Amino acid sequence: MESSSLKPKEGGKHRPLTPLRLIRGVLCLIVLVLTAFILLVYFGFWTAIALRFLNVHHSRKATAFLFGSWIALWPFLFEKINKTKVVFSGDRVPDKERVLLIANHRTEVDWMYLWDLALRKGCEGYIKYILKSSLMKLPVFGWVFHVMEFIPVERKWEADELKMRQMLSSFRDPRDPLWLAVFPEGTDFTEQKCARSQKYASENGLPIMKNVLLPKTKGFYACLENLRDSLDAVYDITIGYRHNCPSFLDNAFGIDPSEVHIHVRRISLNDIPTSEHQISSWLMNTFSLKDQILSDFYTRGHFPNEGTETGLSTVKCVVNFVLVMILTATCTFLTLFSSVWFKIYVTLVCAYMASATYFNIRPSPVTV
Repeated sequence: MESSSLKPKEGGKHRPLTPLRLIRGVLCLIVLVLTAFILLVYFGFWTAIALRFLNVHHSRKATAFLFGSWIALWPFLFEKINKTKVVFSGDRVPDKERVLLIANHRTEVDWMYLWDLALRKGCEGYIKYILKSSLMKLPVFGWVFHVMEFIPVERKWEADELKMRQMLSSFRDPRDPLWLAVFPEGTDFTEQKCARSQKYASENGLPIMKNVLLPKTKGFYACLENLRDSLDAVYDITIGYRHNCPSFLDNAFGIDPSEVHIHVRRISLNDIPTSEHQISSWLMNTFSLKDQILSDFYTRGHFPNEGTETGLSTVKCVVNFVLVMILTATCTFLTLFSSVWFKIYVTLVCAYMASATYFNIRPSPVTV
């Protein structure tokens, strides 16, 4: 029988929202938005836009290095400031592989905890997501997602297929490190969605699952079809929370979660079939296994084979934070108190980034 104390639930937060946590959370959000804005305007524009005219590979390397330093601030917030325990289990994976990641989607912030694993593997700047297009409309963050080449989708295959395949084809260069993350369920898990998913499964002779939704296969198949020859492996990632599923603000204020458990299975491309029908069956079986793994997690409180990754280095986290803050403070000072040309420059870059993100504009190199 599942332990009700371990099953994710709403309400009954792990930590109370004290005035100190509220103030600290607001300050952290301000820092994350300001650092993203400054890095994007003063440096990201040149690495992701100007340099791309000359060479896409070098543009991606420079952009990944730059925004990898910003992404590293998030695990620092989760693990060091908010004291969230992140436990890895399963297979220990090599550093800096080119991989496709598939994960369950329990709540709106699952994708952020993939940064904790990517940081440990030196790939924090190379992780890309297939995400709903509305997130690209977020101020500042949407611009960052654009220059990092996240793939926006409407979650309607007829509308998404062409754009998705075009972007996937641009990721084939094996010189570019790549972590492409896909959430095949297509949406975050709720009890209501689970009931609808179970009803559909029952009517169509599919596995009935309790902890995940039925996966959608077309996007995953398109990723494999386009990238298989340039990938090293597929990582099957299962995320479990003790005891509450966090929202974005829970994360920011350090209320929840108390623990995040991440189970990793490294799967060779040779073990994955090639035809669309076979891949659909393989993905369904993979999520059936994921469902069972989660049931065991809610019963036992942990995944098998824990402790596969070490903790983050506090020194490295603090050094990265200090360097990013010095850069941000310097550029903020120049924007506010220096020549008017800095203000004009910032305004023009913001106008470009807003339009480029909205219309999905990406420069093509002038030379091959």
